[in-house]
Amino acid sequence: MNMNDYKNKRVPPDWCPGCGNFAQLSAITMALAELKIDPKDVVVASGIGCSSNMPEFLNTYGFHGLHGRLVPFAAGVKWANSKLTVIAYGGDGDGFFEGTQHFYHTAKRNVDITYMVSDNQVFGLTTGQASPTAPIGLRTKTTPDGNIETPFNPIAFALNAGATFVARAFSGDVKHLKDITVRAIKHKGFSFIDVISPCVTWNKENSYEYFRPRVYHLENNDVTNFDQAYKLAFEWGDHIPIGVFYEVERPTYEDLDEVLKDGPLVEQKVHTLTEEDLEEFA
Repeated sequence: MNMNDYKNKRVPPDWCPGCGNFAQLSAITMALAELKIDPKDVVVASGIGCSSNMPEFLNTYGFHGLHGRLVPFAAGVKWANSKLTVIAYGGDGDGFFEGTQHFYHTAKRNVDITYMVSDNQVFGLTTGQASPTAPIGLRTKTTPDGNIETPFNPIAFALNAGATFVARAFSGDVKHLKDITVRAIKHKGFSFIDVISPCVTWNKENSYEYFRPRVYHLENNDVTNFDQAYKLAFEWGDHIPIGVFYEVERPTYEDLDEVLKDGPLVEQKVHTLTEEDLEEFA
């Protein structure tokens, strides 16, 4: 298989030219091809936003849901059929406003899915309002005098929530993004990737030119060291780390749940309750 086997040839991407989402589409298709996962065994769930159009451009199963609600749907798919490769994909506005509770609890439960966020500090689809990750001082339609709110820290949030794989990538470095995506999908547990993805239309300040000289690859860091990962999560500005911050093995929700540990629900026999069963539950 090659990356083109995972692309929907009938529906071409319609993002703005130069949008970082193109790089993430390439990274996902290249990662799936490298892992040789059959398209019929992949489900991509999304919410609302420019980035959330992703399932339409992939030759896999997909779900386009409500704003911020993609992660619980992805978890439900995994619980129904744990043999599937499940990817939740959305934007920073989608995932870090309404989606924060879902993000937190799914990470805490260590559900075996991959959650990739296209993070560009603005709401792209609704024409450039400040998102939760907007830096202080960013001028947008909702912050004409400059953003005054402390930006949301996705890496620190994921670590606090209990995610067992936490990474950051940059859409300006597709090969590195692909490598991170492969590693995230292979990880057994909740994998989170925050992708720095410049919005070329609505965020002229945080551009590719801004990020390229600032990002650097994490190398030889101890990915099992939580304290080190947490310290790196707050490194931002002139030096912005990309790569895997944290990766540990921990039993997944599916491993521990009384029903799910017996295998995919779709393969389990349906048990019809008897009168004796009902008396037991009475």
